[in-house]
Amino acid sequence: MAKKSGGGEGQDSRGLRVERVRVKTARGRRSSSTRWLQRQLNDPYVQRAHQEGFRSRSTFKLIEMDDRLKFLKNGMRVVDLGCAPGGWSEIAAKRVQSNSENPLVVGIDYLGMDPIPGVTILLKDFLDDDAPQMLLDALGGHLPDIVLSDMAAPTTGHKQTDHLRTVHLFEVAAQFAKENLRPGGAFLSKVFKGGTEHQMLAELKRDYQSILHIKPPASRKESPEMYVYAKGFRGRPEERAESEEE
Repeated sequence: MAKKSGGGEGQDSRGLRVERVRVKTARGRRSSSTRWLQRQLNDPYVQRAHQEGFRSRSTFKLIEMDDRLKFLKNGMRVVDLGCAPGGWSEIAAKRVQSNSENPLVVGIDYLGMDPIPGVTILLKDFLDDDAPQMLLDALGGHLPDIVLSDMAAPTTGHKQTDHLRTVHLFEVAAQFAKENLRPGGAFLSKVFKGGTEHQMLAELKRDYQSILHIKPPASRKESPEMYVYAKGFRGRPEERAESEEE
């Protein structure tokens, strides 16, 4: 069990209040585990999530990005890929005014999670072949206005492998959005630095009116993660071809 020592309050580099905690290495625990635990305990976003009743610190990433870009609007239909533990779905439901009578948010994850008012949760691996249709069925056959993805592959400890696996998740999320978004819709997804270069970035620029890379303050500075926000979906290729012919 961790032994805490020291303490007191302070502020981090962004001015957020932090309750300082020092963790001693317990017998049988690696020093790397102790460093991780101390970082978690001293993380202002972890502390705020606990204080404000949010499910995880990642909730603040969506809050910060939406406060800046304002992509979640009343009445929008939302798909949240890899939604566990539910922080993003919870915020999305509040901001689009989703409720149990008219659920507008659908989340999917193979990890279990507690119910969220106004959110339909599918206990399912998004990579399964039947997952996309299940998501659309859960939206009542309607097309989503925005697809959110904070998916990241379980880490193996091998940086190159972890990077490639997360890039793959970004690619399948982008493909789902391309095949199912309503025209004019938006796509927001986690990527690793370098994960939207070359072919994928070219495809996003072709399919959307504008592309923005963003790293919200809640994303740890040392993390290679960032987010790509694509808005103004131009429609599926066949629809664009029909429009051009007309």
